[in-house]
Amino acid sequence: MTNDAFAGGPLDLPGWRHVYSGKVRDLYEPDLPALGGVHPLGDVVLVVASDRVSAYDHVLSPGIPDKGVVLTQLSLWWFEQLADLVDNHVVTTEPSAEPGDGLVPDVVVGRAMICRRLEMFPVECVARGYLTGSGLAEYRAGGEVTGIPLPDGLVDGSRLPEPIFTPATKAEVGEHDENVPFDEVARRIGGEDAARLRDLTLAVYRRAEEIARDRGVILADTKLEFGTVPDGGTDAGRIVLGDEVLTPDSSRFWPADSWEPGRAQPSFDKQFVRDWLTSDASGWDRAGGGEPPALPADVVRRTRDRYLEAYERITGAALA
Repeated sequence: MTNDAFAGGPLDLPGWRHVYSGKVRDLYEPDLPALGGVHPLGDVVLVVASDRVSAYDHVLSPGIPDKGVVLTQLSLWWFEQLADLVDNHVVTTEPSAEPGDGLVPDVVVGRAMICRRLEMFPVECVARGYLTGSGLAEYRAGGEVTGIPLPDGLVDGSRLPEPIFTPATKAEVGEHDENVPFDEVARRIGGEDAARLRDLTLAVYRRAEEIARDRGVILADTKLEFGTVPDGGTDAGRIVLGDEVLTPDSSRFWPADSWEPGRAQPSFDKQFVRDWLTSDASGWDRAGGGEPPALPADVVRRTRDRYLEAYERITGAALA
């Protein structure tokens, strides 16, 4: 199958039924009648990372070849590095041996994971070790981020005295997440769960920041999602790390050798896409409400190279 097939909508996958599409990922449930009424691995879903790329609340075309593979393989690598800190939702990535056996269909091997179904917390768990993005905007407005006071004199790209937990409410597709104080999270999900999410988020960030730094990469901030195991099992209620983890789509990674506080940092993500869209070259009026134009081939190529470089720097291996 060509790369173009992974830049569009969901695929028809044997043994699986499409139930939801986000900006990047497609979610499938087992075709239970074809499996005799039960999946051999239990209550699972198939998560497929496409090559779609979004910016400014628009899904763009064309996609970025191999982006979905990078996101999946990097998440799997990080799940292994974090296994002693928190359980994750991955059950298997084993490829299908025959059509309809409930394992990963051949066409999406490398970009798909069979995962345990979770009841997700309605919170984006964000850890920041450096000041930038929406955190910088809050700091400039009032000297704090989600109610956490920070020292005077910080600039774009400043390293914080210690990592902070700055949660956000989950928004619907096409809308922006909203940063909220910890007390608001505690009100919504309960103080005990809120404290556990905060502690897990900061533990994950500290581990990942150290690993990335040893590889010449700064992890400025990251967004995590957690859920609980549904009722009915022996481990019901256990908090589990879900979705993707520590990828260029969910985190800000900067090259350590070019870090310079006081300016915007180059990053291992879709920076080239955003820069081109807001340049005169694109001819796009962001405030006008129209659809963005197609991405030029050189923007697609450079963005793909950036994702691959992030994967290779962090893992120390080429993408298989």
